[in-house]
Amino acid sequence: MARRSFSLMLAWRYLNPRRAMLSAVTLISVTGVLLGVLVLVVVMSVYAGLERTVKERLLGFTPHIRLEYVPFGGFREPIGEWRGVAEQVAQTPGVESATAFVQDYVLMVDEQSRKRPVMFRAVDTETPSQVEGISKMLDSAYPGSSADMGLDNRIVVSSVIAKQFQLQLGDKMKFLSAKNLDEVERIDRMANEPPVREKYATALQSTRELLKTSFEERGDKLFLSADKDFALTGPFMDISHQMEGIRDQEREIIERFLALFEAEPAEAGFLLEKSVPEEAAKVLAELDATDVEKMNAENDKSLREIILPKEATVIGVYQASQMALTPDVFMPLPLAQELTGLQDAVQGIAVRLKDPYQAELVANEFVKTLPEGWQLITWIEELGEFSRLINQQRGMMYFVLSFIIVISAFSMMAVMFTVTIQKRREIGVMKALGAAPGQIVKVFVYQGMILGFLGSLLGVGLGLLVVRLRTQLQEGLRAVGFDPFSKSFLGVDDLPAHVNPTEVVVIAISAFILCTVAAFVPAFSAARSDAAKSLRNL
Repeated sequence: MARRSFSLMLAWRYLNPRRAMLSAVTLISVTGVLLGVLVLVVVMSVYAGLERTVKERLLGFTPHIRLEYVPFGGFREPIGEWRGVAEQVAQTPGVESATAFVQDYVLMVDEQSRKRPVMFRAVDTETPSQVEGISKMLDSAYPGSSADMGLDNRIVVSSVIAKQFQLQLGDKMKFLSAKNLDEVERIDRMANEPPVREKYATALQSTRELLKTSFEERGDKLFLSADKDFALTGPFMDISHQMEGIRDQEREIIERFLALFEAEPAEAGFLLEKSVPEEAAKVLAELDATDVEKMNAENDKSLREIILPKEATVIGVYQASQMALTPDVFMPLPLAQELTGLQDAVQGIAVRLKDPYQAELVANEFVKTLPEGWQLITWIEELGEFSRLINQQRGMMYFVLSFIIVISAFSMMAVMFTVTIQKRREIGVMKALGAAPGQIVKVFVYQGMILGFLGSLLGVGLGLLVVRLRTQLQEGLRAVGFDPFSKSFLGVDDLPAHVNPTEVVVIAISAFILCTVAAFVPAFSAARSDAAKSLRNL
């Protein structure tokens, strides 16, 4: 006990040799550790706050689980009877709500005819959680903003769109569906195509001849062999399967022709009604009598109905963030269904959970209860790249900023080497009086431990103070024209932060250990010095 007291007493004595409040060496060493710990605590707390804030904003409108119907494992199919599925899903334990999901691109046009393609997301305004999630994102720079869209053509736009179009609450915007543009292009191509009777004249003439010779009478039915049936219907099936080059009116006539040959199978063929050849000939006569100009005029008339834009009123502006991709426009579900041509169908079922972090467990329950053909996408999968990017950035910040503490430790090591050189004679006297090497090592290790403890404690305290006063500091920086954390980038007015106690303790302990190790190296070197040479200051 006496030896430990001797080493600790001498360590305190060396830290304050002039009996002042704090020596310059002590102040410099503590300040280096303090700054390293402070920077790490502040930056990591801000990073954690940004991650939590962005995730909360995204989870405010992003489905925790999205169900899509992919019956053949290929493209997503619209869901017509989605309400029944949503009711079934909503009964699953852990599910808060299940509603429609519609998302697509449209062409946005303002009153000055300025245009821009935008991504929109449908909001089922009958689901309070969806409206509440958007309400939390509203931009304070637009007082009076609301997310209460109801079932009318009222929309909430992002701050980016509002700035580009110079929008104010109450402005009118028009939307032209991207699918309508595809339809315009298709109808325009059809208008320049020759009619089927000219384009496939050879196949039609062959079919007329086959209608006269391909049937055999069998009682009150006509028998058509499988080979002749294929010869009659094969060319028309190929024509009807073509997506382009055939007008809708001609396609409808061809489908009626093929429907005549849907009959009960017989051995090596089919049994048909005796009226089939005559009715088929009449259908072919209709195809020969088609009026190209009349068909084009009908298509043009439907085109004028298709491209009619939908008008909506801006009732809210939400603050977009450059840290994550968010929709440009939120609109009520009925308007979104009109723009996508879904009528009463939807693209998927948006499921919200009481605990979003249980998404994978709940998704496994859906797999057991839903029939085949359903595809499940959790928010963890959808935002996986974003989460990985945040975690990678946090790791890089840890790695880079930890060097501040390492540099402080090296500075302390240099200071301790200087101290041990200055105290060589005193070290020689202690050794001559019988001080053990361990005692001498402890003298300087205790100094490093005290400096590390004080630096870590003050760094944590000041770091937490800076985090607490971050809003006032940010306002002060903005007042002098410097804003490193702009609202347009973060998507929030004030800089968010979240203090993780475990993380703070790890930072403080790491700094303390590094300072202790840094002091041990010069202490060990001093303890091995020769007493006689130290007394002669050699």
